[in-house]
Amino acid sequence: MVSIPTNQFSNGITLRINGELYDLVFFEFVKPGKGAAFVRTKLRSLKTGNQKELTFDSKDKVEQVIIDKRDMEYLYRDGEHYVFMDPTTFDQVHVDGDMVKPLLKYLKENTDCSFKLCEGEAISVVLPDHMIFKVVETTPWVKGSTAAGGNKPATLDTGAVIQVPVYLGQDEWVGVDTRTDKFVARAKGPLG
Repeated sequence: MVSIPTNQFSNGITLRINGELYDLVFFEFVKPGKGAAFVRTKLRSLKTGNQKELTFDSKDKVEQVIIDKRDMEYLYRDGEHYVFMDPTTFDQVHVDGDMVKPLLKYLKENTDCSFKLCEGEAISVVLPDHMIFKVVETTPWVKGSTAAGGNKPATLDTGAVIQVPVYLGQDEWVGVDTRTDKFVARAKGPLG
């Protein structure tokens, strides 16, 4: 266990607060005209992904947790667990469905993911920022039906529904930003 003073904070470090792990997203040292200095922070829970703001006294010490990151490939679902493989050692890891649940709308076999590990145990799984999907269902575009752009819903091959430009049709490939659920660009497909 390593406790660090708040003046050693840096964005991206992981802290254990009341037994829960948080990534430090933002911090600001504040020295008011009167009273003691303090540090205002924005933290993201590794368990839920929710953000919260906390304030620390400038003299406080907080436990910093060292997180290992490892690339893993998603293989398949096994009951309530999801199986990932380390591409260098070929070790397989079974991950509880609750940890993977937020990713399911984009998770598909053979997807390269990043794992965050704390003391050898997986604490979070992160998808690539951009992925390519096939549009399996959307309304057809009628030329001239809109004078200026616009979007329409499209169902992807994983079941996720996103907004795409009206000119895109069924069986086309699209790039999606998995962090924001936004269409990025037309794509050539997974092989080309």
